[in-house]
Amino acid sequence: MADFTRRQFLVGCSAAIAAMAGSRLTSVVMGDPLAEPDQEIMLTIFIRGGWDALNIMPPFDGADRGFYEAARSTIQVPADSTYQLGTNNFFFHPSAARLHELYNAGYLAAVQATGILEVINRSHFDSMSFMELGTPGSKVGTSGWLARHLESANIFAGPGEQASLATGNLSPTSLLGYLDTLTIANPNNFTLNIGPSAWRTEQRQALTSIYGGESQIEVTGSNAIASLDIVSNNLLGDYTPEPGVVYPGGGFGRDLKTITRLIKAQVGLRSATLDFGGWDTHNNQGPGGGGYFANHLQTFSEGIYALFNDLNTSTTDYRQRFTIAIMSEFGRTFNENDSLGTDHGRGNAMMVVGGCVNGGQLYGSWPGLDGDQLHQGREVDVTTDYRQVLSEILIRRFANPNISTVFPGYSGYSPLGVVMGDDITPV
Repeated sequence: MADFTRRQFLVGCSAAIAAMAGSRLTSVVMGDPLAEPDQEIMLTIFIRGGWDALNIMPPFDGADRGFYEAARSTIQVPADSTYQLGTNNFFFHPSAARLHELYNAGYLAAVQATGILEVINRSHFDSMSFMELGTPGSKVGTSGWLARHLESANIFAGPGEQASLATGNLSPTSLLGYLDTLTIANPNNFTLNIGPSAWRTEQRQALTSIYGGESQIEVTGSNAIASLDIVSNNLLGDYTPEPGVVYPGGGFGRDLKTITRLIKAQVGLRSATLDFGGWDTHNNQGPGGGGYFANHLQTFSEGIYALFNDLNTSTTDYRQRFTIAIMSEFGRTFNENDSLGTDHGRGNAMMVVGGCVNGGQLYGSWPGLDGDQLHQGREVDVTTDYRQVLSEILIRRFANPNISTVFPGYSGYSPLGVVMGDDITPV
């Protein structure tokens, strides 16, 4: 190999490992691996932009229906008993038909009027930071709530395993401080792509030799190589879902398939995150429940339905140990604005999907839509702290009682009954 070519080769090795190291950095001190086949997996989906829960699950009839129609003369969703939520006075937007199917099958539950209970902030960035750090009102933390959950539950990856996955180009703030996450957008780009393809084998061998020791940098490099192997062995090439399963196109569908493939690969995955943006509907939300909002909601609904059903294989029903927590930073204003959209609001809705969810029910305390029931006369109020919902999932599904560690300053937890599992006294 010529000297110039050799320098290119070594630069390729260094660049590749630097890129991968940003995706998976594992601490030298780690707990025992937890890659047993029956371990719980949680997918946390953050709806970026503040989705309009009031148009996803509008009131069906009664006084609240009248208030709703008066406040949203253009963007209101026509009442449709086809998608009514049981005997509750709410129904799903027709574009959320697949979510309605999951609800009726007992796999989906919704918690109304959720959000940040104590702090009023209508900034996207502040509200997202508060929620993901798990410390409403404070953005000075050095770790996210999900990172503290994984660490306090002693969830780390063993050899050949991947405990945590973040789909997208960046890990979310909720994983800040957790050093065992694979962050990946397009798996086909997660390769040794520096230099001619003929060098790939030599690059891989050189990296293994360079990072074969026990120092911090060597452990970091070794784990990055392990991530490359997991991606190469499980996420590259075409993927065939289970019969009848159809994913939506675009990045959302791709990310969902990445999560599904890694779960099916049984590499010890315990946590995955996914961001789905595009919900800041200040303008042209869509008349009569149609338009942009309806199309975006349909993509989301069909994606969740595809993911959930794809995990029911001919040999294993992964859904029985899989829980999806869906949240957004805030809701929207009660009244439509002059641009036929809605502005930043307060109370919202969370959804929980899974095989061990007490689905087909609405949870939380609905505050009502009369003028004096709205927060500051402009938005649905918050009656359920979002941390209460997440805490129940951690306690009942992960047997992790360390709530004061995961959510510092949060107290007064009591289960809503959204998911199945044993109750443990929080510490």
